[in-house]
Order: sequence, then C-alpha cells, then structure tokens
Amino acid sequence: MTGQDPTSAVRIDTTRPHPARMYDWYLGGKDNYPVDEEMGRQMLTLDPRVPVMARVNRAFMHRATRWLAQNGVRQFLDIGTGIPTEPNLHQVAQGIAPDARVVYCDNDPIVLAHAAALLRGTDEGVTEYLQADVRDPDAILEGARKVLDFSRPVALSLIALLHFVSDEDGAHDLVARLLAELPSGSYLSITHATSDFTPEESEAATAKLRAAGVTLALRSRAEFTRFFDGLELVEPGVQVPHLWHPELGEPVPGQDDGVIPGYGAVARKP
Repeated sequence: MTGQDPTSAVRIDTTRPHPARMYDWYLGGKDNYPVDEEMGRQMLTLDPRVPVMARVNRAFMHRATRWLAQNGVRQFLDIGTGIPTEPNLHQVAQGIAPDARVVYCDNDPIVLAHAAALLRGTDEGVTEYLQADVRDPDAILEGARKVLDFSRPVALSLIALLHFVSDEDGAHDLVARLLAELPSGSYLSITHATSDFTPEESEAATAKLRAAGVTLALRSRAEFTRFFDGLELVEPGVQVPHLWHPELGEPVPGQDDGVIPGYGAVARKP
C-alpha cells in the first residue's frame, strides 16, 4: 500500500464525536476519544443493541465483498471506510482474488493515521487510501482513477455511511455522480439505518447527534431503495442486513434478539 503521509493529515478534532470513531468504540476498538464514548453511551441508553448493529453492518460488508469477488469483481471502491478492523474489505476480497485492487476513502484524519499500518494487501493486488469526503465525489473519483481501471467493473461500497449524509447535501445525487463514472457491470453495495422499525428511539437519537454536530439522516425503505434506481438488484433485493445472503458468513451474536433497524442491498449497473 502507498497511502498518503499521515503527518500531512488535518488536525484531529476531539471536541465533538465523529461517526468513524463512535463506530470503533461500538466494535470495542481503542481508536476513539472520550467525546466519542460519551455519545456512544448516550446512544446505548436509547437502544442497547447499537453495538450489535455495528457488527451486523460489518458482517454484511464481509458477505457482500465475498459475493462480489466470487462473481468476478476485482476492483473495489470503499467510501466511509472507518478505522480499520480486521478482517477488512481488502482482506476478504484478496483472500478470494489475490489480484484484487481496493481503494479506501474516509474523511477522518485518525483513519488516515492508521491506514498505512493496517491496510496492507497482497503482493499481487493493490490497496490504497484516500483522504476525502463523500460530499466531494470529484476528488474521490480523481484519486480512485490512479489505482482503479474505470474501463472495468468496480464495486462501490457505502457501508453505514449515507445515513450521515443529509438530503440537503444531496445524498442521492452524490451516489448517482459516483455511479455515473463506473462502467456497465459495476456494483453498488449499501447498508443504511432506518427509523421504520423504531421511530421514537430514532427521533431521540437524531436529536442527540444533531446537538453534538453530527448529522443523522434516517431513511425509509422507499428512500433507501431510491439509491438503486436504474440498477439491477441482486437477490434477495433490499433486506434487513443480516438476512442478505447469510450463508456467506457467520451470524453476529445477538442479531436475532430483536429488530435490526436498517437495510442492506447490492445491485449491478446494467
């Protein structure tokens, strides 16, 4: 891997929580700060299953990547990577196809600080990291083109990311912009939180995060499905994340003990 120099990263803001670091705390990681843990604990008071949800999203990524690699995809663009947790996407993909090329992208400097050490891939493949925000798709595409061949299919992965992008920021348009540059045969893989199953808890969580400067844009099944307009959904279509091809991975402990308030899907660009 030949990532950016961590010393060139923007200063890490530890005065307010960041989704990538909260996610790390939910997963039991150590790359987070008191402000992230504090907000994470507030989320647990609203729904103690949040860490299970984080692991379910992670497990979906593993299964979707496995399915994509088994079905011939050799290039992956993962936006909203988060703090690296093994096995990461490149390890799953290159475990099946050692020549797979993977570009990770996130906007939190702490992710960049760990990328060089933790995102090492196979000798046959390529693993790269970009410091960029999903709200700047042109910068992402420019960086990804240096590693990925956009004349061949690319799997675009947006796991547990888009619920942090508001409608005002044009979440659907951003996804469409990224997909527009990818060729026929590319794929889109998304998980997304929803308030469909837990409206009261979701409203309270949205308010708490907003007060801390974090956007939470929970979307309905119909709004989630809109991200796949013009694409061909892979069976079984839009599902609660842990019910998407469960045979491709191990179940997450606790995933069946109540509702998982989210959706997941993978779709192919015709």
